Amino acid sequence: MTEAAVPRGSDAHLQRIAERLAGLVGWRRLALACVLGALSAAALPPVYAVPVLIPAFAGLLWQLEGVRSRRGAFVLGWAFGLGHFAAGLYWVGIAFFVDAPTFGWMMPFAVAGLAGGLAIFTGVVTLAAWAVPWGGVSRILVFAAAWSIAAWVRGHILTGFPWNLLGTAWSFSDAVVQSTALFGIWALSLLTVFAATAPAALGFSGSVWRRWGPAAVAALLFAGLATGGMLRLANAPAPGDNDVPGVRLRLVQANVPQQIKWQRDQRLENLKRHLRMSRKPGDGITHIIWPETAVPYFLSRQGELAEILGSVAPRGGALLTGLPRIEEAGAADGTGGTNGRRALYNSLFAIEPEGGVAALYDKFHLVPFGEYVPFSEWLPVEKLTAGRTDFSAGPGPRTLRAPGVPPFSPLICYEAIFPGNVLNPNDRPSWLLNVTNDAWFGNSTGPYQHLASARLRAVEEGLPLVRVANTGISAVIDAYGRMRGRLDLLTQGTLDTPLPRALDRLTPYARYGDVVFAGLVFLTLAVAAAARRRT
Repeated sequence: MTEAAVPRGSDAHLQRIAERLAGLVGWRRLALACVLGALSAAALPPVYAVPVLIPAFAGLLWQLEGVRSRRGAFVLGWAFGLGHFAAGLYWVGIAFFVDAPTFGWMMPFAVAGLAGGLAIFTGVVTLAAWAVPWGGVSRILVFAAAWSIAAWVRGHILTGFPWNLLGTAWSFSDAVVQSTALFGIWALSLLTVFAATAPAALGFSGSVWRRWGPAAVAALLFAGLATGGMLRLANAPAPGDNDVPGVRLRLVQANVPQQIKWQRDQRLENLKRHLRMSRKPGDGITHIIWPETAVPYFLSRQGELAEILGSVAPRGGALLTGLPRIEEAGAADGTGGTNGRRALYNSLFAIEPEGGVAALYDKFHLVPFGEYVPFSEWLPVEKLTAGRTDFSAGPGPRTLRAPGVPPFSPLICYEAIFPGNVLNPNDRPSWLLNVTNDAWFGNSTGPYQHLASARLRAVEEGLPLVRVANTGISAVIDAYGRMRGRLDLLTQGTLDTPLPRALDRLTPYARYGDVVFAGLVFLTLAVAAAARRRT
């Protein structure tokens, strides 16, 4: 190393730290990786401690420099992922205590199993970054690209689980999240991982540019994203100046605890609570919206239920509500025959004032172990939701038309977290409706993460999103991701609100999908190769 390349001052201090971390072996290496992974989860909603990503990811890269085998590289990343996913998704375990006598024993196995399974992806990431014979800046770029590819695969493989993508760490910034209208959350996550790992170069030897350049480029990138986002918002219509005329929604957040939601002696009272809140005086209400499975009965089995529900639907409008739907054995299957079995669906109905069903949607992205048990022929466990019958999946995203309101795309529960898969592009809606029941997760980070992810879909698609949750957080979000109103977690109340308009034109992400993200991944790898040649 030449004299000009010898780091001094703070650079020398960081290089000594990097060398110490690279020198860790055995359980100390894995324990630190797990701690760094858990630390990185603090950047996610609702904490938003974004700066912690730098020591977490830079520390991981420094540790990777000391790995001497493929197995060691994979296990290091797996340990980091175990901490990251366990800390970021701990709230999944709370659902198992809703019926603690039956499912409580499964909680530690579920959280550990989920985190350990997802950590396989981070293990592959560190293995890929280690296996490429490029160090320094090139390894940083390869790591960022590999992390982003693994996250994309995680979001699509099997049923997909794109929860806690690192780009959601910017959800606190209206300006930065505008970039998702251009290239989606996948690309924002790629840039976030690069920015978090770029300071690792300060712990490597090399010229001043090679040590400080990556961090400088990352800072300029996000300064550009923030500036572009502020300009976009400055040219957007002011909130309230671009609403759909003649539409006023009432969001009903009844705050029914999950422990009593399906109790037989509580079901009628839970329904009456929704009815009472819907009938509160209000000016010009055209549509009432209830959350996922707000109605604890089957419409087809309760003769007067449709009329009761229709009694709160405003004239010329509708009640939009989640409720379970059952197709009895031998019922018509829509093809002229019968299905020969009983099928259960998690559905959304549009109920007219007279009790007629104006539109119907069946959830298609079901929650494993929540709504069905995968590999049920081998796993002797029941699903967490009430009843023994697994839910069946609907046909996929569709656009519903209800009286008095523009066409909308219904999203039940976590269907709102899947980028690029929240609507039918051949029948594009004017807004997104997300009904959910986050009561399963109590006062945890889960509902905040769910809201943040759903909000990004509004920006990506250029469509307003209305979110109605049983225990919160219910919200109205415009096509720029701006919060127009909300009901906080674990509160009971109603929110009367206009419906914001959609953007006049498709966003680049809505038009091109993940093409821009794929291009950025290719560019990142190309720059990594070019940086290697200049070493």
